[in-house]
Amino acid sequence: MSTTDDYPRFSDAEMARRRSILAALADEADVVDLLLYGADRTGAAVQWAVQWPVTREAAVLWSGGDPILFVQFANHLDNARALAKAEVRWGGHATMETVAEELRARYPAGVGRLGVLGPLPASALPALADIGAEPVFLERAFQRARYVKSDEELEWTHRAAALTDDAMAVLASRAAVGMTETELGALVEQAYVPYGATNHIHYFAVTAMEHPSVRVPAQWPSQRRLCPGDVVVCEISANWWGYTGQVLRTFTVEAPPTPRYAELHAVATAAFEAVLARVRAGTTGRELAEAAHLIEEAGFATCDDIVHGYVGGYFPPVVPGEGRPGRHDDFVLEAGMTVVVQPNVVAPDGSAGVQTGELVLVTDAGHEPLHRFARGLGRIGSAK
Repeated sequence: MSTTDDYPRFSDAEMARRRSILAALADEADVVDLLLYGADRTGAAVQWAVQWPVTREAAVLWSGGDPILFVQFANHLDNARALAKAEVRWGGHATMETVAEELRARYPAGVGRLGVLGPLPASALPALADIGAEPVFLERAFQRARYVKSDEELEWTHRAAALTDDAMAVLASRAAVGMTETELGALVEQAYVPYGATNHIHYFAVTAMEHPSVRVPAQWPSQRRLCPGDVVVCEISANWWGYTGQVLRTFTVEAPPTPRYAELHAVATAAFEAVLARVRAGTTGRELAEAAHLIEEAGFATCDDIVHGYVGGYFPPVVPGEGRPGRHDDFVLEAGMTVVVQPNVVAPDGSAGVQTGELVLVTDAGHEPLHRFARGLGRIGSAK
């Protein structure tokens, strides 16, 4: 990672590696150009290829030379030029129409096969059809190219993981009775925003241990306030310029766990350790799923996925809980992949649940931890 200017940057060698991956995708698909698209802060291919985190809308055209980045809005151009490793242009009054005009100038007789990466909207298709472009969607091939991380990508992932740990530590030490779930989110962001990271996710489940009604962290926080005797189940990921950590933990609030929650967490811990013991290059998704069967054997169920690939996307192997079909049973782990092991153990009636887990690096010998936050069932505040 370069630290010679105001923004973190990948090296020229790393960017050249990425361009070679794009070239291979284009050659394999027999396309004349690649169109990378993103909007409303989504579209990971744009940031990966030119280091511009998508704001309102962005599109990249690339055919082997220097890429062209089209950006909306006009007032975003200055920052894009400071960040992106590309020629930067305004997207005009309609970005995809501007892109189509550039392609028309390149291929006046008709574009032909055009490789597409990212969430290209259906509204863009008429402009492409008008210039004879045949979109060839390459998202799956692009995702496969991102499964194994380079050394520099792992460096950025380590940074994201450390900031995620800091966020979890702030939650554990400073959360207090009376805080709302939204205030918990503001609390954890204080740990990483000053260092240039942003929120990827902070999900919380808060419920009373004696009369629980929540089994899994919610994607949108509520105004419920923490009370003594509550349990807090959380999932936190800090985003360091497109790279993320992930830690999942469970805390009781000013009280020891009830017998139900102690048992739920004991089973979750056993499942985490059993699955983690099988994480190594050569292991299949089916083998990871088999390691988690002890959850059902103990009389409990699951809600969330037990394992998934992570960093740059939600990747295989996605290992669902019992009762949901596995789509990646034959997927084989490789060294350099990063996966989240995260058993979410819930009561059969769905009234209660816990979660524990974290992001790890797959190696030939097994795995390497990426996080340092202490494992186990935690406590917020002191017991009364």
